Amino acid sequence: MKRVLGAAEASTLSPTRRAVYFVVGWLSLATGVVGMFLPVLPTTCFLLLAAWCFGKSSPRWARWMYENRLFGRYLKDYREGRGIPLGVKVGSLSVLWVSILGTVVFAVSAVWLRALLVAIAVAVTVHLVLLRVPPVTATPSR
Repeated sequence: MKRVLGAAEASTLSPTRRAVYFVVGWLSLATGVVGMFLPVLPTTCFLLLAAWCFGKSSPRWARWMYENRLFGRYLKDYREGRGIPLGVKVGSLSVLWVSILGTVVFAVSAVWLRALLVAIAVAVTVHLVLLRVPPVTATPSR
C-alpha cells in the first residue's frame, strides 16, 4: 500500500468520532466473521465497512484488515479497483441467492419484506456482476 491507511483521516477527527468509527468497525468485523458461517448474513459488505471505519479511526487495525491472510487480498483488490476473482464472485452469488430464496420461501411471510430481500439481492447481484474479474496469473509448475 502506498501509505498508512487512515493515518491522515484518523488524525483530523475528534476523539469521540474516532471512538464511534472504531466501535462500528469492530461491530462490522464481528458481523462479517459471523456471516462467514451463517449464509443469511453477508460478509463482504461488513468487512468493507469495518476496513473503512478502521481507516477513519485506527491505522493499526486498518493495516491488520488489509494484511489479514483470510480476506486482506480481497479487500485490497476491491479497494484498488481490481475486482474479485471469478470463483469468489460465483460463490458469493450462489450463497446470496440460496440464502435469500430460502429466507423468502421458508422464513418470511410479509410480502413487503420478501420484495425488499429480493430487491437487495438483485442490487448486490448487479454490483458483483459489474465488478472486474482480475486476470488469472500463471503459477510456475514444478
